[in-house]
Amino acid sequence: MNIAKIDLNLLIYLDVLLREKNVTRSASQLNITQPAMSNGLKRLRNLFNDPILVRTSDGMVPTERSRALAPVIRKILLELEEALQGEEEFNEKHSQRVFRIMASDYAASTLLPSLLRKINEIAPNVTIDIMTPSDVTFHDVEAGKIDMAINRFDELPQSFHQKTIWRDSFSCLLSANSPYVAEFNLDTYLSSKHVWVSKTGFGVGVGMDPKDVQKLGWVDEALARLGKQRDIKVFTRNYHVAMQLAHEDGLIATLPTKAALLHKDDNKYTIVDPPFDIPDIELKMIWSPLLHHDASHIWFRQLVIEAAAQG
Repeated sequence: MNIAKIDLNLLIYLDVLLREKNVTRSASQLNITQPAMSNGLKRLRNLFNDPILVRTSDGMVPTERSRALAPVIRKILLELEEALQGEEEFNEKHSQRVFRIMASDYAASTLLPSLLRKINEIAPNVTIDIMTPSDVTFHDVEAGKIDMAINRFDELPQSFHQKTIWRDSFSCLLSANSPYVAEFNLDTYLSSKHVWVSKTGFGVGVGMDPKDVQKLGWVDEALARLGKQRDIKVFTRNYHVAMQLAHEDGLIATLPTKAALLHKDDNKYTIVDPPFDIPDIELKMIWSPLLHHDASHIWFRQLVIEAAAQG
């Protein structure tokens, strides 16, 4: 194969096709017609002497060779896009830049008030667009459509840049009128009803199974190591809902401490330490290599770090 004869657009087509596994969606993402995308797939098949995508009962499935090519092509395109980006100066006082952030409501509630105060002070025309984990995908972040994702992550693509914003412990939030406040120990904790709250990663969530401890997260895994299991009455993906249920329905909400401390001055609540050890969590921010050298993005990342230190 003579590399000088390869059309760069074909590599872009291949990258999108292997991610979308669908000609129509790939054409839409590249803003070209479906026949043009189909012709691109035909040219790719001729170029590599390989079907690239094979139709099965599960839809279009990449061949072994195209699966091997996928990370190589993705790396080449990311490095090329990064190299072609020009240097720009960034003036925060006059910028009207919109920064799009994916953040769980835990991250949004605990970090963004401090961040917004700093932005209002030094960059009054900058706007923040907050999106939920269900709104975006890793591909959106990798493509630079989302400036940053702030959350707790179990696994991340190797191409992403990342930085830990802070480590957080856990606390239990109870109604001040809870009968367990006076004597809060593991026995009373287990005899109570609980509200489960978590949302990590990307994409639309699925229903929870109370018996599937491995998918329930840090709190329940810590209990499982003790051979114990709590009685979960409500599953929610919203921390504010969990905190409200702790007050109104007498449930115990075991939350990251920074979230629980949002109610430290509210006499309707009591905050206590969990009666068992739960490993700390890390809140991270991640971003695309395409934005790593962008002047405005460098400024914004530093602002997030400073806001986290103050929060």
